[in-house]
Amino acid sequence: MIVYRITKSKRAADISGYGAAVFPGRWNKKGMFVLYTGESKEIALLENLVHIPPMMTPDLDILSIEIPDDSITVLTPNDLPPNWHQFPAPTVLSDIGKNWVDEGKSLALKVPSSIIHSAYNIILNCKHKDYHRVKIISQKKFYFDSRLRK
Repeated sequence: MIVYRITKSKRAADISGYGAAVFPGRWNKKGMFVLYTGESKEIALLENLVHIPPMMTPDLDILSIEIPDDSITVLTPNDLPPNWHQFPAPTVLSDIGKNWVDEGKSLALKVPSSIIHSAYNIILNCKHKDYHRVKIISQKKFYFDSRLRK
């Protein structure tokens, strides 16, 4: 499976999960080394866009990352509490993420996007025994259309 990540150019090649471990997100707690990716370039952009301050034009790269198809746990909105999509994220989601990492059964966790509920993010467990199978297959500059800053 190919997944996508749009991130600051300066740290784009770092897929260690360090950023998420320092600055936790919806699906992880502090100290958890995970990598947030999207099933499409479009959802990767939207997930990034909600965190970019207005009037800022960031220097971004887009990564295409190959992950194994045989190690993915899938969660649908029906598997989650009714408030799963709210902001700020309910802490039960990072609890779910922690349990998933601790169990170590799969390398990837496919979860619905809180922005577009029919789209999915793919969270990668950077400490999983099979993480060595995750490969960056391309890294390119991402053109950030200035109209998105509004």
